[in-house]
Amino acid sequence: MRTRESRKGAFQKVGECLYRYSSNGVYFARVKFNRKEIRRSLETTDRNVARRELARFKDAQRQIDRSQGKLALTELCDRFLKTIHHQRPKTVAQKTLIIQRVKHDWPTGPSNQVPKVGPSDVDLWLSRYLFGPSSRNLHIATIKALFAMALRDNAICHSPAGHLRYVKREKPIRKTPSVEEFKAIVANIRSQQFNADAEESADFVEFIGLAGLGQAEASALRASDIDWERETITTFRHKTKTGFAIPLYPQVRELLWRRCARLNRGCDQRVFGIAEAKKAIAGACRRLGLPKYSHRSPDVYHAGNRARCR
Repeated sequence: MRTRESRKGAFQKVGECLYRYSSNGVYFARVKFNRKEIRRSLETTDRNVARRELARFKDAQRQIDRSQGKLALTELCDRFLKTIHHQRPKTVAQKTLIIQRVKHDWPTGPSNQVPKVGPSDVDLWLSRYLFGPSSRNLHIATIKALFAMALRDNAICHSPAGHLRYVKREKPIRKTPSVEEFKAIVANIRSQQFNADAEESADFVEFIGLAGLGQAEASALRASDIDWERETITTFRHKTKTGFAIPLYPQVRELLWRRCARLNRGCDQRVFGIAEAKKAIAGACRRLGLPKYSHRSPDVYHAGNRARCR
């Protein structure tokens, strides 16, 4: 049995490419690929587990493309940015900002080789910023995607960002107006004679409440989405990217019939000419002395649901 001396202990060879450190009993792998020696702790004191981990380590090392061993982090960032142009402009802008932060604020510098990046480097980079759960999760998702691309290209055998966990976002308790408050808000918006969009905003808010739909679904509704014979409304949930149908409730039917009567026949127009009524709702709440409600779930449309069920 061969022993490699050390100041604090000794490496004892216990098998092919397998060593045991005498002071703590931890097993290490020692392999050679392309004349380059690689040592790695297997993080176990169990010999059977060490053998399995050694086999996995060897297999992972065989898959690495050695030609990318000197791939710089800044080069990986530039390569990543070329793959996100198909996404929404807002998403592209957010990810571009995060990648720029990687280039400028990385603890070991942007010229550091990707295979030499460790999990602690990722942790140090994230610790530089003070942000909320949503922004932190976006940074985590982007850095995970960055090193996942390097993993797919066989530049590394494991991702240094694989240990990161997403932060649970807080769920604020939103105030929901009563049925009477909902009706008062709609009536107050409609009564604003000097507002050119008063009728449009009132119909929009009333529809959201009575139909139980969100702002994005209501603003995208077209005349062709309404099936008068089957009494259904077909819409698209933008948040989950899925289509679905809801009943054409009597109160909603009257409102939509009036709205569609104003549209040009044979033209598939949007039922509502506005995309949101945030200011109208805020103004009505202020004039009525009510809390600051919004048309986001579950504020207005939950109150409308109760009004519809009465």
